[in-house]
Amino acid sequence: MINKNFIVICSASTFAMFPPMAVVLLGGIITSQIMLKDSLATLPMMLMIIGIALGAPMASRFMSIYGRQRGFLFSSILSCSALILCSIAIYIENFILFALGNFLIGNAQAFVHQYRFAASESVEKEFIPRSISIILLLGIVSALLSSNFAEYFKDYFPDNLFLGSYIFLSITAIIPFFILLFYKDTKTTNINSKFKLETIFKLLKNIKIIQSIVSAGIGYFTMAIIMTATPLHMYLVNKFSLFETSIVIQLHVIGMFLPSLFSGDLIKKFGNTNIIYAGISILFLSIFINTLFDYYYSYMLGLILLGIGWNFLFVSGSSLLVVSYDEKDKFTAQGLNDFIVFSTQGIGSLSAGFLLYFANWTVINLLCIPLLTIVFIVSIFASRFHQNS
Repeated sequence: MINKNFIVICSASTFAMFPPMAVVLLGGIITSQIMLKDSLATLPMMLMIIGIALGAPMASRFMSIYGRQRGFLFSSILSCSALILCSIAIYIENFILFALGNFLIGNAQAFVHQYRFAASESVEKEFIPRSISIILLLGIVSALLSSNFAEYFKDYFPDNLFLGSYIFLSITAIIPFFILLFYKDTKTTNINSKFKLETIFKLLKNIKIIQSIVSAGIGYFTMAIIMTATPLHMYLVNKFSLFETSIVIQLHVIGMFLPSLFSGDLIKKFGNTNIIYAGISILFLSIFINTLFDYYYSYMLGLILLGIGWNFLFVSGSSLLVVSYDEKDKFTAQGLNDFIVFSTQGIGSLSAGFLLYFANWTVINLLCIPLLTIVFIVSIFASRFHQNS
């Protein structure tokens, strides 16, 4: 399984995932405290997610024409430029420039999310789930390193809080460029570089591809809407301290990525569909705990389970996608998948605050039950179709 390309992909992706961690950690703080726009505190995160969703088809098309290596090299330059733009915006206190920088970070991350597909192409078919799991697992390393770097350099320029953080992160964003010089594109013949409607319709006739997109997409929506609503509900409604709330979110992030240590092996042993069933069951249990209990440790347990359930659905959906399309259609399939999946993430994140304000915490959780039921039904149908074919 271990080879030069895979090592390069793992090394580069670790640094390439720094920027979104900075947006999550610092975006709202900078907007509300430095830009003095409290009402727009969630806008940087929203713009980054929109940038990812809109950039996904473009990233796939770019790579289908110019190759993985050039696509990842471009994303490194774009990410570095976007962080420099954010640094300038912080220095001159220009909110519009800062917002644009976050959108461009999202565009760059649309390329970065293709790392999991590049990793799967670098290993034998039997190791595809494990390779995707490892890429996700490196997200913990990225989160820990980037958050610590951001904290360490935030006061480097006393008159411009967090300017040092963004300047340093812009330097780390260019590191993948030099690592990726050692990456070698895998040769594929008869690649469809254009996103034709007939190709998309052909892909959507494949029940396994539908299962993969539905699993990853609804898994992302469930995770995003509950995760985004949790700190608001805990801190503003139930009056837990900011420290207590942050601990729950940190454990949730660990729950998202740590299962990647074994989720790939579980998929290899039990199959994608069975792990999707397990992920649905874990998410149902998370919702059950969130709606029936109102204690600090119930939030903690519910959010940990939310992360684990998401991991099972996302890793299973991604690995199922890779083995379900024709090689010539891979870029169209990957672009379509990421556009839908990260659009659902954006919808989940954006609707969380709205639903919490106009409805309540229980409604947000219960809303996810019929959606997860759809994943269950599609998976049953896909399994039966596969058995009969």
